[in-house]
This record gives sequence, C-alpha cells and structure tokens, in this order.
Amino acid sequence: MARTAQKQQLFNGRDHSWMQFNRRVLEEAEDPANPLLERVKFLAITGNNLDEYVEVRQAGLLQRIEDGYREQGYDGLRPDESLAVLTGEIHTFVDAQYRCWNEHLLPELRKQGIRLLEWEELSEEAQAFAQGYFQREVDPLLTPIAIDPAHPFPRVLNKALCLALLLRRKRRSSGPLVLGVVTVPRALPRFVRLPAADGAFDYLLLQDLIAQNLGGMYRGYEVLARVSFRVTRNSNLYFEEEEARSLLETIRVELHNRRKGDAVRLEIETGADAEIVERLRTNFELEEDQVFRDDGPVNLSRLMFFYGDIDRPDLKFPSFTPKPLHLSRKAANIFDELRLHDVLLHHPYDSYDPVVDFIQQGAEDPAVVSMKQTLYRTSQDSPVFAALIEAAATKEATLVVELMARFDEASNIRWARSMEDAGVQVFHGVVGLKTHCKLALLVRRDEDGVTRRYCHLGTGNYNPVTARFYTDLSMLTCDPQITERVHMVFNYLTAHAEVDDYLPLLVAPLTMAESFLGLIRREAEHAAAGRPAHIVAKMNALLEPRVIEALYQASQAGVEIDLIVRGLSILRPGVKGLSERIRVRSIVGRFLEHSRIFHFANGGDDEIYLGSADWMPRNLFERCEVVFPVRDPAAKSRIHDEILPAMLADTVKARLQQPDGSYLRASKVYKDAPAFSSQDFLMQLAEAKVDLDAIPKPAAIKPAAKPTTLKPRVKASLKKAHAAD
Repeated sequence: MARTAQKQQLFNGRDHSWMQFNRRVLEEAEDPANPLLERVKFLAITGNNLDEYVEVRQAGLLQRIEDGYREQGYDGLRPDESLAVLTGEIHTFVDAQYRCWNEHLLPELRKQGIRLLEWEELSEEAQAFAQGYFQREVDPLLTPIAIDPAHPFPRVLNKALCLALLLRRKRRSSGPLVLGVVTVPRALPRFVRLPAADGAFDYLLLQDLIAQNLGGMYRGYEVLARVSFRVTRNSNLYFEEEEARSLLETIRVELHNRRKGDAVRLEIETGADAEIVERLRTNFELEEDQVFRDDGPVNLSRLMFFYGDIDRPDLKFPSFTPKPLHLSRKAANIFDELRLHDVLLHHPYDSYDPVVDFIQQGAEDPAVVSMKQTLYRTSQDSPVFAALIEAAATKEATLVVELMARFDEASNIRWARSMEDAGVQVFHGVVGLKTHCKLALLVRRDEDGVTRRYCHLGTGNYNPVTARFYTDLSMLTCDPQITERVHMVFNYLTAHAEVDDYLPLLVAPLTMAESFLGLIRREAEHAAAGRPAHIVAKMNALLEPRVIEALYQASQAGVEIDLIVRGLSILRPGVKGLSERIRVRSIVGRFLEHSRIFHFANGGDDEIYLGSADWMPRNLFERCEVVFPVRDPAAKSRIHDEILPAMLADTVKARLQQPDGSYLRASKVYKDAPAFSSQDFLMQLAEAKVDLDAIPKPAAIKPAAKPTTLKPRVKASLKKAHAAD
C-alpha cells in the first residue's frame, strides 16, 4: 500500500490522462465557436480515437490480466484495477459523445438544412430513390445469415457494422427464436444521400435502408426485433521476431490472424431487445460492462463522411494556403540554398512542397548519386514512393520502411514489395525496434567538384496529405557534422552498426534517454548557480518516469519549466515541494499538434532540439528515433521568438493541466489575459496579416490551482531514486 501511495503522489494514471485528452477533443465538438461541420469532424475524431484506444490499450489490459500480470502502473494500480476505472470512464465518455450529437449537433444541422432522416420521414420520391439505390448498389453485397446448427455464428470482422435480428419461423410459431445477422457492406458510405431541394442535404442511414428490406432477405421468417451493433476486437500485434524467418511474411500472417482477435467491446443501439443483447454478449464472451449502448448511429467515426460530402464552406474553417518557400537570388535550386543556410519549415503554415521537391529533385538530378529514406507512414499516392522508384533506375536508392506502423502494416507491406520490385534496397530496420525517425539523405557531386551530403530531418511522417493538418517541423541542411551522423544512423538501421557517439544527434535507443536527462540536470545546475534556467518542451505525450523525476528535481532546483503536451501526461504539475515551477498545457485546435520541440536556456546560451520522439518509454527505449539540434541563427530565432511564445500565450485553445490530471481552459485560469489563439496567429503570420508584435506577453506565472503538498515520505523516496541514478 505504501508503494501505491508513493506512485499516486508522483504520477497520474495513464488511462485517465488519455481519457482527459479525448475529452478535450470532444470539447471542440461541443464548442459553438467552431464552425458546425468542424464540430461534426471533431466528434468523429473522438470516435476514431476511442476505437483505437479500446482495441489496443483496453485490449492490452485484458490480455495482461489473462496472462496473470499484477504489476502496478504509473498510478499504483494493477491491470485489473486500471481496467475497472477505465471501463467506467469510457461509459461516461460515450454518454457524453451521444449527448453532443443528439442535443447539439443534430439540431444545429437541421437548422442548416442538413437532415438525417428516419424512413418514415421520407417522401415517396425519396423512398423510391432509396429503394432503387438498394437494388443497384446494396443488395448484391449482402449475405443474410440465420443462426442454426447448419449455420454457426459468422466471424464478425473487427469494427464491422452489423444488423442483428430476432426471427421466428412463420410455419413454426411455437418453435425457438432464431438469431439473424447481416453485415453492412464496408465498401459503401454509411449515409445514403437523398434527393433534396437546392441547398438542402438529406440523408438516410445505410443500415436503416437495409432494415426496410429485411423481409425480402428472410422469407419464411417473421422479424420480431432488429438492432445495429458493432464488435471491437483485440488488435495488438504480437509475434516472436527471433523465430521469424521473414519479418515481412510474419507481419502479413499476423495481419490475417488479427481478424480472429478476441472481442473486447460490443456497441449496440439503445433500446435493443434484451434477448438479442444477451445472445450477442454470450457469443462474444463479454462481460456486461463491455456492452456499450449507443443513443444514435453506431460508430461515430463515420460522421466524418458529412465533412467531405457537404459542400458548405460557410460551415467549415476558412481556407488557408500555406506559405511557399522562395529561394534566394543566388540559388538556382534547393541544393544551392542549403549551401548558404539551413531551411526550417513549420507545417502546415509553411508549404510541404519543399520537402517533396527535395526528394524529387534528388531522384531527377544526375549529380545526386545516392538516396536514403526512412518511412513510417505515408499516403498511398505519395510522391516520395514515386521518387524512390525513379531514383532506383540511375542511382543507389535505399529505403528503411517500418512494417509495424500500427494500423498501417498492410499498406506498408504492399509498398515495400513495390519498392523491391523496382530495384530499391528495402530494409526493415533493427529487429525488435520500430523505425520512427524521419530522415532523408542525399549524396551529391556538386558543381564545385565537392561531394556533399544533404538531408531532411523532421518531426512528422513523409505524408503530404497529413502535412496539411498536422503541425510539424522540417529542417533541410548540408551541415557536414549533422549529415555525417545521419549517415551513421542509416548504417545502424541497415547493418546494426553502432557507434559510441552520434552527437550532435540524440539517437534512441542508444543515447537519447541519457542525453535528455543530462540536459535537464544541466538546467538545474544553471539554476543553482543563478544563471538563466528554463525548459520549454513540446511533445505528444509525457510518460517516462525517469524524465519526469528529473523535471521534478529541476523544478525544486529553481528551473522554470513549461511543457506543451498535446495528449497523455502523467506528470503532476503545481505540487508544493515537488513541481511548483512546472506548468503543463495542451493545445487542441484546428490542426493536430504533432511537432516535438525541446528548448533549454542553458545559462543564456540557448539550445533547441527537434525530433520524432516523445518523452515516453517506447520512444526512448523501444524505437529508433532521432532528435537533432537547430543551429542556424534564423531558424533558432523563429522557434525561440515566434513558435514557442505563441503557444505559451494561447488562451483560446490551450488547457492547463491541474495536479490531479484534470484540465482547465487557459482563459479560466488567466482571466485578464487577452484572447489569443496560437494556430490562428501562425496562419495570419504566414499570410503576412500580422507580425510578431501581435503575440501578447505570457500570462503571469502562478499556480493553476492551490498547490498540493507532497508527503515527506514520497519526497524522500524521490531523492533516493535520483541518488541511485
């Protein structure tokens, strides 16, 4: 019990933190200040987020419980205790999702002439249209099943929408009731658009259209009840790499086996017949608390359809065009430019085209003799793939592709095979480690006769599509020291050839964790000596206990620490005697905050690093990651004077984490601060509508809530842990 109390004093729970993050996304769906279709989009995102969380994290907890694990988590809870708390939070969250849909979004959509109709509400013309659509497009894809000794319960695919029916044979009215199952075709949109007056948009749920035609599919049966349902299965990907002859083949087999994962959640419409619910629950071997009753369309992630289908720019965020890169007068191409200075790009405010152009020019330029690239996720029609295939015809082309990019394994396997067929040397990185670093390296024989390396290092995936709505940073450079170390990282990825020193790069799992701990401790030393000491770190998640404990120590030594963490954070800020100088904020807005930035005041000699890694155990110890320094004065100034100050001044989309892991809007904490949105400001800055003077001074630094006092026993144990380090 004492150990549990210590952990609860030092860390918040991971699962609670994740639910708080998805709650912040739901707040954007609830916020009437956002355009209506953007709110629908945010609600769909919460549904997709929850799907992935249930099939990975909740499924993982169930698996650990079944395997007999009883180790405590960050918050001191065992897997069974965590699962109980998490399941309760998910039920509460699902209720909030459907309240948002039914009480806020549906009425507002109707006011705008966008209607989701019941069959009974359709005009004769609309019903005739829908029936015609059913006959042409839907019926050929349906396979109705009645469960009996000759027809066992079908293998319901993960997250496939289905209809369950309670049937009775017409000729045997006293016989047993039969369960029927119809899978709704995944190939079709979940919403059928109906004829409507100009400017109006009428829709019918596809499952409702199918339901109107059940009689024709189940002739000889009476349909007593029907309901939509969906099952989520365990999608964790496990395999023994040491025993695998081919990593690619093993992943392919596991993808096939994934369909057979155990069920972990049953979603079903409210008001479902009790016997249908019980039969489904029993078949899928689920407990009652694993059944989620949805007061609306099952699978809210499909609401994303409306955002793309409805042509109403007035109900979306205003359009934004990223700023293009203009080369210097002395530069004929990007290589000339990089010999003059590094190029820093902040997406989506800066166009992603220069990154694509850098790779395409490398493929086309006869002076480029070698290309190397890492890929984690990208779009199916990515120009990066096309460029590598083109390069393979005339130069050395090497690709390190991550097969285990969760939920992207199948597409990555297809692309890896296409690359190999085209002559690209394809590697899958270091066995046992995901390759998550974002690197592209070109070797070029320049016009002056010197052979130089040029590289791109980034915080995000090589995906021109997501680059339009993910915030990420790119650096293009020909710095000899950095490019040489990037070359060494590729040697590590393709030949497992390690070296002792990758500086100035921080490379996981080899040097990154200890390097970050050293940088944090250095700030504490500066603070103790009275020199400037400040840490500003932006990331997606903060989960690594050793890093958090180092931050606690730095706070106690006098270091001011501002953390911008979009998602999970188990650190407890604002705790007296532990973290009084630590502030944690999350920004959730139009763009997905995805960049990782690490700023250390370093006694007045600022250092700034960018990279692909969060402060999480998996990034620091279980992945190949690269964090790189920003050395170019103009690039450093942009991050120091523009990007980070804007985020720290945000009072519109920022929320401040409280000691208990909850979040308050910054506007409620800093009530006298002006309304300021960092993302809006950065868009206006890219369009030259504002300048840096528009950034307000950071709000006064004060605790977000009354400080919590750390128990002396826990404080002593923390000091002891650091002494051991």
